[in-house]
Amino acid sequence: MLLEVTRTIVTKSFQLVAGHPAVDLVNTLDWRFREAGAEELLNTYEDLLRFTEQTGLLSQRQAKALRRTEGPTASRALQQARDLRESAAQVFYAMVDRVEPPVEGVLRLDRYMHAAQANRTLRWTPSGVKLVWAEETDPALPVWLLGQAAADALTSASAGNLRACADAACRWLFLDMSKNHMRRWCDMKICGNRTKARRFREQRSAR
Repeated sequence: MLLEVTRTIVTKSFQLVAGHPAVDLVNTLDWRFREAGAEELLNTYEDLLRFTEQTGLLSQRQAKALRRTEGPTASRALQQARDLRESAAQVFYAMVDRVEPPVEGVLRLDRYMHAAQANRTLRWTPSGVKLVWAEETDPALPVWLLGQAAADALTSASAGNLRACADAACRWLFLDMSKNHMRRWCDMKICGNRTKARRFREQRSAR
């Protein structure tokens, strides 16, 4: 019963432990390094909206408008978000492992960053000139937001604090902003519960 309750909670909200939306995005492919295979958390366009809204990139007003979107355009945006995520994963994990990232990963991130920039414009508001999104009802808005976030994460001063969870099957990414920079786990409570759940499943399958 406890395990079923935990799974229900996870489907309603994302576990944001990374300290940055773009890094949390990489973690939406759960158990990325598990031998039994990864678990996709971005299964629908609604999942993408919930994630970008929960991270604070997308406002409630924007999300409400985008929830009216259905069909090929929403599906395309979901696929782009996943592609952006995997491109970011290639680069972020290379940084953590201190190796050179694949060129194609960097190039794809560059394309998403430029797509985000191409869809922003200067507009006059009562409080002055602001940089806003040209079309907030475009289904690709979450992708633009995440593309910009990925570029910000890679070029920020905190990029050097990028770490991966010490659990080899988990390896969720996070920014280690602890005082001594010795954080080893994505989250002790989350990873502890995940490990217990994994052992429970393994024991059941071995019977």
